[in-house]
Amino acid sequence: MPATDVTELLGFDHLIDEEERLIQETVRSFVEDRVRPNIQEWFAEGISPRELAPEIGALGLLGMHLSGYGCAGTNAVSYGLACLELEAADSGLRSFVSVQGSLSMFSIWRYGSEEQKQEWLPRLAAGTAIGCFGLTEPDFGSNPSGMRTRAVRDGGDWILTGSKMWITNGSVADVATVWAQTEEGIRGFLVPRGTPGFTSSDVPYKLSLRASTTSELSLDEVRLPGDAMLPGAQGLGGPLGCLNEARFGIVWGAVGAARDCLEATLEYAGSRVQFDRPIAGFQLTQAKLADCALEYHKGLLLALHLGRLKDSGSLRPEQVSLGKLNNVREAIEIARTCRGILGGSGITLEYPVLRHANNLESVLTYEGTSEVHQLTIGRALTGLSAFK
Repeated sequence: MPATDVTELLGFDHLIDEEERLIQETVRSFVEDRVRPNIQEWFAEGISPRELAPEIGALGLLGMHLSGYGCAGTNAVSYGLACLELEAADSGLRSFVSVQGSLSMFSIWRYGSEEQKQEWLPRLAAGTAIGCFGLTEPDFGSNPSGMRTRAVRDGGDWILTGSKMWITNGSVADVATVWAQTEEGIRGFLVPRGTPGFTSSDVPYKLSLRASTTSELSLDEVRLPGDAMLPGAQGLGGPLGCLNEARFGIVWGAVGAARDCLEATLEYAGSRVQFDRPIAGFQLTQAKLADCALEYHKGLLLALHLGRLKDSGSLRPEQVSLGKLNNVREAIEIARTCRGILGGSGITLEYPVLRHANNLESVLTYEGTSEVHQLTIGRALTGLSAFK
C-alpha cells in the first residue's frame, strides 16, 4: 500500500483556512530556497547570516502578529505556522524571528511611546534594523526579579549599569530592550548600538543554536535620555508579558523541528536495507515511527488550540506553559528516537536530526525551563505558588 505523508496522516490542513495555509506555504518555500541549501554549513561554522533579515522582513514575518508601523497584522495561528516552518529548517532561524518580533518589537509595540514606535518598529519590521531583549543575567535566569542591573536617575537622564547573558541577536542588534531595577521597580529601556559604555560579545564554543547569535551585554554607566524608558511597563509584568509572546512561537516551532526529524527518518528508513529488506518494514521501527507521529500530531493540535485561544483573546499564561512544556519535551524525544533509527548516519550533518536535537536542548531551557513551566501549571492547578 502507498505510504502516507506524515503531514497528511491526521488531515490537519482541513483545520486551517486558506490565508493561513498560504502563509505556511510561502514560509516553507522561502526555507527550501534560502535556508536548507546552507544550514549545514551555517551550523557547522557557527554562522548567523544577517543578510537574511531584510529578506525575512520583505516576507512580512518580522512582528507579523502585530498591527501598524509596517507590521503585517496576521492572526496568531498564521504566526505559529510561520514559526513551525522556520524551526523545521533550524531553531536558530525561528529564534531570530521570535526575538525580533515577539520580544524586541513587542516590547516597543506594547509598552513604548509613540515616538519610540515610530522610530524603531518600521525598521525592525523591514529587517533593516535588528533588535534584542536583555532580561536574563549571568546569575539570574529563572528568577528575573533578582536582576542586578540598575538604572538610576541623573537629572533628566538615566544611568544603567549591569550585564545580561544568553541574549539572542545581542552582538548584531541595532537596539536592545534592557530591563533594570529602579527606585520605581523594574523598568525597560531602549539602548541603541554605539551608546558609550554599551558593549557586547558572543558566547563561544556553543554546541547548540550554532546558526544563531548568542551574546553577553555589558552596560558600564550607560547614559540614556529620559525618553529612552518604555513608559508603559512597570514591574516584572512587562518583561513576562513579552516572554509569553515568544513562548507561543516556541510551542509551534518545536513541532516543526519534530516534523523535520520524522520526515528525514521516514525517507531514510524506507531506503536503508538490512537483512534484505528496508528497515521501515520491521515491527520495532514501525512502532517507533508510529509513536513519533502520534506525539507530533498531538503537539500540532495543541499548538492550534492555543493559537485559536490567542486569536480569541482568551489565552492564559499557564496554557502557554502547557504547550511549551509538552511540545519541546516531545520534540526532543522524537529527535532522539529518530537519531537511533538512523544509526551512525544520525550523528552527521548530512541528516538534520542531531542538529535539531542539539538545538532543542537550548529551546528546552530558554523562555522558561521545563521545571518553571511545571510549577506554573502546578500553581494554576492548586492555587499555591511553589516558586519560593
